[in-house]
Amino acid sequence: MHILIINAGSSSIKYQLILMPTEDVICSGMVERIGSNDAVLTYNSEKAAIKKVESILTHKEGFQKVANILLDKEVGAIKTAGEIKAVGHRVVHGGDYFVETTLITNEVKRRIKEFSPLAPLHNPHNLEGILIAEELFSEANQVAVFDTAFHRTIPVKAGKYAIPNSFYNKHGIQLYGFHGTSHKYVSEKAIAYLKQPKSKIISIHLGNGCSATAIINGKSVDHSLGFAPGNGLIMGSRSGDIDHSIIFYLINNLGYTLDEVNGLLTKESGMLGLTGYSDLRDIQKEAENGNEDCKLALEMNAYRIKKYIGAYMASMNGLDAIIFTAGIGENSHTIRELICSDMEFLGLHLDDKKNRIKLNSIQEINSKKSKIKILVIPTNEELEIAIQVFDKLK
Repeated sequence: MHILIINAGSSSIKYQLILMPTEDVICSGMVERIGSNDAVLTYNSEKAAIKKVESILTHKEGFQKVANILLDKEVGAIKTAGEIKAVGHRVVHGGDYFVETTLITNEVKRRIKEFSPLAPLHNPHNLEGILIAEELFSEANQVAVFDTAFHRTIPVKAGKYAIPNSFYNKHGIQLYGFHGTSHKYVSEKAIAYLKQPKSKIISIHLGNGCSATAIINGKSVDHSLGFAPGNGLIMGSRSGDIDHSIIFYLINNLGYTLDEVNGLLTKESGMLGLTGYSDLRDIQKEAENGNEDCKLALEMNAYRIKKYIGAYMASMNGLDAIIFTAGIGENSHTIRELICSDMEFLGLHLDDKKNRIKLNSIQEINSKKSKIKILVIPTNEELEIAIQVFDKLK
């Protein structure tokens, strides 16, 4: 069965065409830096390796370009749209309604749209991908895999907010958690690597969106993102944790509207607000060139993550391994070094030489004296989605 996987992030689209159940990748690629004039489209298959830098201002443009290259007469991976039997979509927010992989119907689409205000940088793009896929691959089953599903094992004591009970009981206001597909995939890889089904792990997903998950015996027990994917760690354009009093101050004293505050905290804050750049590669380059704002932003980013590591170690009463994953987690030795420095009291020791080596497999970067394993594990949300889609349809 040929399954096309569409993974739409806040500023990117990852895609893979996977043959199941053999898990053979027929082609793969990515659209990066959506919203800019120097967006990057990549496509890799046995026929070709293509990289284009061009203006891609919207996710819709990005989706269309992916479809065009898949069906290209010279380099395309398929000759007709009918060859694709299923399209698996990563959907960020499923609320309390979606707790497992789901065949997409009009009702499912309505619900995804309903949850869009809770994930404004993601759900609208996820839905857009579904609508375009329905047009281009009309014969295929459309299937949604929800990021929130992995976190339904978080206990009430960790997931409930200290506000009146009615908001939890009647309106479902609680911690939902995100990046679940990624955290599930890499934590299972770590457990197999450690050969410890009974284990305590912190998975740190660092991309344009960032999150940390506390995992005991393969189950999510706490997570840095909450009701919507805006709090917790500092992200590309999202603020992460912030004193909610600031919101009222912006409205009551500085004249901001609610929409303006929402836009400020989700699209203009985080690393972008601190530096003027949202891409960590640019920020690291500027920091190396002496940009003090960029230096400080990197230190703030790492400091926030260190606090979550300490908190999760305390809540789990121990730790066997830390996982770094996703674009930044896998590729930035600078961020990993900043996070793991000055953690010796907790038994965490980084090997500087190993940290600078780039592999495409599980990589252990702790020193021999470290009590805690430090692992770099390439995430593969697309493969995890394909596995779940195939299991749903077989």
